[in-house]
Amino acid sequence: MTKDVMISIRGLQFDSEQDGERIESIQKGEYYKKEDTHYILYEEVIEGMQERVKSSIQFREREMNLQKKGPINVDMSFVENQKNLSDYRTPYGSIVIGLEASRVNFTEEEKRILLQVDYALDVNYEHLADCKITVDIRAIDGEGFSLR
Repeated sequence: MTKDVMISIRGLQFDSEQDGERIESIQKGEYYKKEDTHYILYEEVIEGMQERVKSSIQFREREMNLQKKGPINVDMSFVENQKNLSDYRTPYGSIVIGLEASRVNFTEEEKRILLQVDYALDVNYEHLADCKITVDIRAIDGEGFSLR
């Protein structure tokens, strides 16, 4: 995998009626690997905010961590079969989120890594939704990356 990558992050959130809400963002980033841990660094533009959010994803077998710093600050830990709490801070206030991952899995090819996380989301100690995150990391010189 090359250092310069395109990252597609897709989320699907199911409420109690099982209607899915899709969220997707695509950005350029940097990738590297140290020992058994993969790292992705990128910046996000959040609608309505002038300052960019610096984000990083670290992952390895059965574990993913997502950190955001800037106008939004959070450190979310997804570990299979473990519940983790985090303080999600925004300019408008903070909430406590609970993350209980049932699956953290990735497949690695020469120019592509596909990371998938299934988890239950709690907000202020109450179950809100069952969610899925798919992170598709592709070498910029890789084939088949589409912005559709």
